[in-house]
Amino acid sequence: MAPGPDTHTYYPADGHGLPHDPFNAIVAPRPIGWVSTLSADGVVNLAPYSFFNAFNYVPPIVGFASLGHKDSVTNAETTGGFCWNLATEDLAEQMNATSATVAADVDELALAGLTPVAGDVVDVPYVAETPVSFECRTSQVVRLTTAAGDPVDTWLVLGEVVAVHIARSALTDGIYDTAAARPLLRGGGPSTYFGIRPEHRLEMRRPR
Repeated sequence: MAPGPDTHTYYPADGHGLPHDPFNAIVAPRPIGWVSTLSADGVVNLAPYSFFNAFNYVPPIVGFASLGHKDSVTNAETTGGFCWNLATEDLAEQMNATSATVAADVDELALAGLTPVAGDVVDVPYVAETPVSFECRTSQVVRLTTAAGDPVDTWLVLGEVVAVHIARSALTDGIYDTAAARPLLRGGGPSTYFGIRPEHRLEMRRPR
């Protein structure tokens, strides 16, 4: 059935025909991959990635995609590890500061005025100010391809979570409280973000 007059249909290879590409706004809001890594020379890198998510329960695996083979990818490959740090509304300005394009020898934690904490398991520091951090061992680095098999200049980095650090303020009766942590989520466009509030909570059981 052909799309009706009330539907905007486009084919990405031909362009979207809108004032701004809607793809990122449709697949949103998304958790932010605020990823810290360590270079072979010992320089700390901290960068936010809007293409980030969890991919497995046991063992827990998270991943981020980098448009271009950037320092985070190189470091995660070279040292074999990275840390994910929860970007929160309280840390929005610091997170944004670490998105700046700077030289590889610049320590973004210091640039954003953040405090590094040495990892327990991986040799990568995480952010002291965040309520949640994952220490991850790099498990795969995959270059994405098109459906035709042509390589794309985007790299998916997957890591097994080997240590989890949670601030007790984010726990309610021992249960992690998503809204209490006030995670910052990426929306569409060049500057849109969202938050989570307790009143937006919806409980729904899966059918058996």
